[in-house]
Amino acid sequence: MLNELLRVEQLASGYHRVPVLNDVSFHVREGEMVAVIGPNGAGKTTLLKTISGLLQPTSGRIFFNGQEISGQPPHTISRLGIAHVPEGGRLFPNMSVMENLLMGAYGNREVLKTGILDELFELFPRLKERRHQLARTLSGGERQMLAIARGMASRPRLLMLDEPSLGLAPVLVDTIYDRLRVLRERGLTILLVEQSVHHALSLADRGYVLENGRIVLEGACAELSRNSHIRQHYLGL
Repeated sequence: MLNELLRVEQLASGYHRVPVLNDVSFHVREGEMVAVIGPNGAGKTTLLKTISGLLQPTSGRIFFNGQEISGQPPHTISRLGIAHVPEGGRLFPNMSVMENLLMGAYGNREVLKTGILDELFELFPRLKERRHQLARTLSGGERQMLAIARGMASRPRLLMLDEPSLGLAPVLVDTIYDRLRVLRERGLTILLVEQSVHHALSLADRGYVLENGRIVLEGACAELSRNSHIRQHYLGL
């Protein structure tokens, strides 16, 4: 049995006084890839923001590697080993590819001595070719590669990805998911929020379905792919 790395218990969260999440509980084991799927406005982005400390929970608890992190500031949570790649990447547009990668390791410069940049350039060779270019000059697929690589630059124990396929052409989505498959095979723990349900369920180990701020279904991705609700409402079958 794999060790549990992340546990969320009865989480409620939202924006100001507007509730979004209500009584959300789930877990991620070390080495797993877990997908959270659901429609727009279901609370998927809110969930990741609350785990990473960008939003404060109104109730419930979050544990990472056995330590409660509920309500901790983002820099503390990041240093514990959680990297959050937000929707759209949120790169520094007027910094080069290399400078963006270095910013990913800002909280732990010692990691740069471990050869992490060489590993990232091996995983994303296009970034090595573009390492001196400004981030704003990259294509959409290259920007998403850089966003993921920047998240990886700190050698996180948990990588959280918010809609990595958003706005990309199908061929680029396949490329991004091919790289995520490599990371999964290397044992990285990944929490994936995604509207491209087919891609998410084909790659992840387990999945949770979030609708109207609540988890309504969970299970192995192979089982979810056969579920009539998923097939009708998310896969168009």
